Order: sequence, then C-alpha cells, then structure tokens
Amino acid sequence: MTSAPRPLRVAIVGTSARSDYLYGPLLRGLEPDLHLVSVWGRREASAARLGQSLGVPHFTDLAELIRQTAPDLAVVSVAGAANGEVGLMAVEHGLHVLLETPIAPTLAEADAIITAAQRRGVKIEVAEQFHRRPMEQIKLRLLESGLFGRVHSSFNDFAGHGYHGVSVMRSYLGFGARPLSVSGSVHAYPLAAHWSLLEGTRGPREETQEHGLVEFEGGQVGLFHWTSVGYDSALRWWRSGRFLAERGMGLSIGVGLDVQERLSLLTPDGEAPQFITLERRLERNDGGALREIVAHTGDPAQPTVTWVNPFRPARKGHGPQWHDDEIGVAGCLTSLAGAVRSGGDPSYGPWQARLDQEIVLAMQESARRGGEPVALEAPGIGG
Repeated sequence: MTSAPRPLRVAIVGTSARSDYLYGPLLRGLEPDLHLVSVWGRREASAARLGQSLGVPHFTDLAELIRQTAPDLAVVSVAGAANGEVGLMAVEHGLHVLLETPIAPTLAEADAIITAAQRRGVKIEVAEQFHRRPMEQIKLRLLESGLFGRVHSSFNDFAGHGYHGVSVMRSYLGFGARPLSVSGSVHAYPLAAHWSLLEGTRGPREETQEHGLVEFEGGQVGLFHWTSVGYDSALRWWRSGRFLAERGMGLSIGVGLDVQERLSLLTPDGEAPQFITLERRLERNDGGALREIVAHTGDPAQPTVTWVNPFRPARKGHGPQWHDDEIGVAGCLTSLAGAVRSGGDPSYGPWQARLDQEIVLAMQESARRGGEPVALEAPGIGG
C-alpha cells in the first residue's frame, strides 16, 4: 500500500487583489495536495494585510521567506507590468512558479525567465485559464475525438483580450500548430457617452479595436478581434469563439459571459447540420458543484464525449462549488503541481505563453507598419 504524496508547500509572491480573493481560497480548496505556507510583498503594510487575511506569515525578503517556510513552488501574482521582474526573481531563488498572465510584458523578459528556469531546473506554468474553463474543455475534447476532423480556421470574436483571446483561438487549431506570421490592424475610435462598469464612470469614451490575421504552417488560419471596452461596455456586448472544421463547425453565441455553445456535425444524409447537445451534470439534480459536461453528439460510433471536472465532489460528499473561471485557474495550479511531482512538463507552459504574447506584440507591430505581415520566431512550439 503506497502512501499519498506529501503536500507541496506554496508561497504567494505578490499582493495583487487576485492573491487574496482568488489564489488564497483556491489553495485552501486544493488542500491537502497544495498547502499555503507564506506570502511575500514589496511593502510591509501590503504584505502584512495579505498574510493576516490568509492566515500565514508574511515577508518582504524572499530569501528569508524561503529559509523560514521552505516552499516548493510560488504563485507570482503581481501587477502585469511587474510579471517579468518578479517572475525572474522567484525563479532565480530556485522556486517552481505559476506566473500570472502575460508571462512577461516583453519577449526579452520572457526569455530571461525561461532561460533562468532551465538553468535552475525548475518548472514554469502560466495562469492562462481561458481555454481551461469547462465549456472550452468540452470543445477541445470533441475536437480531440476526431468527430470534426481537421480544424481549418479559428476565430476569437471578442472572447478575451490579448494573450487570453489568442490562446482560445490557437486551442481550436491545436497548440502544436506552428504560426508563421501575423498581420494586424489597430485603430482608436470615439464612442458615445455611457457607463463604464470597471471605471465606475459615465461620459464619452474611446475604444481601441485590434484585429489580427495569423497564418499557420499547413494553411490553417487564425483570426483575432478585440476592443478595449469589450469587458464593460453596453455598446460592445458580443463575445464569441468559432472554429470551422472539415466535418463541422462550432461557435459560441453570447452577451457578456452568458454564452450558448452551438456545435454541429452533419446529419446522416449529409444534408443538414446536426447539433450537439451539451449537458452540464451537477452534484445534485437541483444544483451544487459541477461534476462533468457530456456532449451528446448524435454520432452512432461516438454518441457521447465527456469532460470530467477534476475538482468534482466525491460521490457521497461535497466538493468546492467553484465557478468556471475558478475551475480554470485551479487547473493551472494542479498542472504545475503535477509537473513538479512527475518531472514532466506543465500542460500549457512558458513556451506557449510566450507565443501567445508574441502574437499580440506582432499584431501591434504589423499595425504600426500599415498591416505588413510580421514573421514569428515561435521557438519551442509543441515543446
């Protein structure tokens, strides 16, 4: 009889809001596999507040945190502009790390983190949760089943900004698909006065629209669309991801985060779309935690395809009743933990995160050049 692996000790490095409202509760929910032992912040006051909130010791000296609390890995949760600097600091202290998105503001900073991790022999995962959300996961399971055949083109229609939207778009094509070049169009436009939920203001606003065309090896195409007011404007309510495949298609139809998935194959006579039914199975018939999503395909050879929530409750117990985004971020944490324990690679990892950021930066650079295609480096793709 083998004993359960010891809990991995976790430090939160950074005092962003997500450190408190997201990572602290998730780590408590992932006990005993992961155990929060300490927090770090640049300033004593903010570090103390976070430590008190989460009930663990706080530090402003990372080396001292490591000496006193011996974490195995760190969640780096700071302002986006500081990801490169603080992420590199954590890696250079010998910690396996979960980095918040983007992996770093610049590719040079991302490369420095990856090089330092390779030199130190530590693992990096990046908290790109959009493609890990349950409804995205069931679509990826359906694509992996072969029912749709090859995906020819993939679209992000305002379903997430920057690297988030790019990761969803690329996931339908397969993360092993190699992007070659990006053409971009970026423009700013004035908008009528209206309410901004995020800013808490009313008045005239300006949006920046970003549009990108990504050419992939083998002829696949990715299209990216985003507006800077996409998360909080009544003028820009559409959120959708799409793919067009050899034997079917899929698209999400949504207002904000209220999204319906429409996935279709062919009817047996080949004359009409046959829509797949997605069933969310919960802990109880009247609610509770998500257990699994079952796709009823209508295909006699593969009548069902299932995604099972890895954080589902035990049959006779109760598990954490996490919403879809929390399930996605918990998947990032367990991906890193699995890599640390097995010595293998995280399921997404630093090279994929670097590539998503490279595509965003290339789109913006192409726009500055009047839409001229920008070739991608794409090192490490598929690794």
